[in-house]
Amino acid sequence: TNPGFVVRITQSGLDYAHQQGIAILEKELAQLKLPDISGDTRVLRVGKVHYALSRLRLRDFHLPYSRITPISNVGLQVSISNAFAELDGDWRVKFLVVRDHGSFNLRVENIYIKIILQLGSDTTGKPTISTSGCSARISKVRVLFSGKFGWLYNLFHNVIESRIQKILEDKICDNVVKSVQNDLQTYIRTLPVTAKIGNKTGIDYSLVAPPRATARSLDAELKGEFYSLAHRSTVPFSPLPLAFPSDHKRMVYFGASSYFFNTACIAYHKAGALVFEITEAMIPKDAGFSLDTSVFSAFIPQLEEMYPKMPMKFRLSAPTAPFLTIGPGGISFQPVVDAQAYAILPNSSLAPLFLLSLVRNVSAVINVRSGHIVGSLDVGRIRLSLKDSAVGTFQVRTMQSLMNILASSTLLPRLNARLDEGFPLPLLDRIQLSNILVKFHQNFLMLGADVHFQPR
Repeated sequence: TNPGFVVRITQSGLDYAHQQGIAILEKELAQLKLPDISGDTRVLRVGKVHYALSRLRLRDFHLPYSRITPISNVGLQVSISNAFAELDGDWRVKFLVVRDHGSFNLRVENIYIKIILQLGSDTTGKPTISTSGCSARISKVRVLFSGKFGWLYNLFHNVIESRIQKILEDKICDNVVKSVQNDLQTYIRTLPVTAKIGNKTGIDYSLVAPPRATARSLDAELKGEFYSLAHRSTVPFSPLPLAFPSDHKRMVYFGASSYFFNTACIAYHKAGALVFEITEAMIPKDAGFSLDTSVFSAFIPQLEEMYPKMPMKFRLSAPTAPFLTIGPGGISFQPVVDAQAYAILPNSSLAPLFLLSLVRNVSAVINVRSGHIVGSLDVGRIRLSLKDSAVGTFQVRTMQSLMNILASSTLLPRLNARLDEGFPLPLLDRIQLSNILVKFHQNFLMLGADVHFQPR
C-alpha cells in the first residue's frame, strides 16, 4: 500500500538527533557501576602478590568524536572514536609479610564503539528501535598507584589494566543496549499514531512499513488517513505513489499526499461537519442588507406576497465530499454546495423557499505553525443554478452578487477559522519546528523544517 503521508529525516536531521542522543549516552556511561577486582599475580623478585581493587568510580566519560550513518536496508550505525574516561578507586595489596593500601587513578583512552540500530514497527504502527549490534574496543589503559610501595605495584599494572579493559568493554555495550531500550525506545514511542481533531474526526499516522534507511536519509511511510470518530469506513480510493524529491537542505521533510487531504474531506463530510447555517445575526453590519424576504423579493417578486417581511436563513451543505487536486501550482478544488433557503415563520417554524446549487473555484494557502498544518482558502466567483423552488421559477443569475457576499462574508471566515486551528503533524515529544519550507509537487504537498529538541 502506498503511504498517504511520508516523513524523511535527512543526514543533518540525523546528525542533530545524534547530538542529543550522544549527550544522553555520555551521562549514562559516566554512571557505569564497576565491580570490585581481586586476584593473585607473580612479580619478579617479589613472588606472589595478592591485590584487591574496590570502590571503582568513574569520574568522567567523554565521547568527543562520533557520527551517525544510515546504512541502506540495515538501519543506523553510530561510530564513536577517541573516547576517554577516568576512574579512581582504592587498592589493597598483600605479599610476603607486607600489607599496604592506598588509592589509584586510571585513565582509559582511545575507546572505539560501534552501534547498529535496527528500526521496525509494532502491530499498532508505532516505530520500534533496538540494538542489533554493539562492539567496544579500548586500546590504551593507564593505571597509577599511590602509596609507600607504589613503584612496586606499578610493576604489575598490566595485569590490572587488562582486567579493567575487558570489564569496561563488556560494560559499555551492556549500557548501550540498556540506554537504547530504556531511553531511545521509550522516546520514539511518543510518536502519535492517531491524532484526534475536535470531537468528530481523527488522523491515522500509523506506519505502513518499518522505517527505511537509505544512503542519505531515513524515511518513514505513514497511513496518513483522516477518519470519522463516529464511524470509520474504507476509503473508496487508494493513495498514489509519491515521487519524493531529493531535497536535503532541511533536517526533516513531510510529504502530505492528495489522499491525506481528500480523506479529510470525506471524514468531515461523513461526520456532518460540512453543514453550515447563515442567519441574520451572522451578517456583517457593513454588508448593507438584512437577511429577510424583503431583500430577496427584488429577485423573486412572489416572495413579497407569500412571506412578506419575514426573516430568512440558509442551510449550506455539501451533497458529496469535495475532491481536491495538488499540483506544482498549489491546491485547488471545485466544491459543490447546496444552499437551502428558508423563511422563518412567526411561530419559529421554517418554510422552504428554494434550493440553489453553488459551484466555486477554491485554492488553498498552506503553512506550518506550532507543529500544525494550517491554511486558508481563497475563492473565486460563485456559479449558481436552481435545483428546486417552492416559490416558482426565477432567474438565479440576478442574485449572483448577493450570494457572493453571503458566502464570502459568513461562510468563508468560518472555514478559515477552522483551518487556522490546523491539523497536527506527527511529531515526537518536545520537538519544535523552524525555518519552514512549503512546496507543491504532483499529487502531494512537501513541508520542510529544521528541528529543535526542547529538554525537560
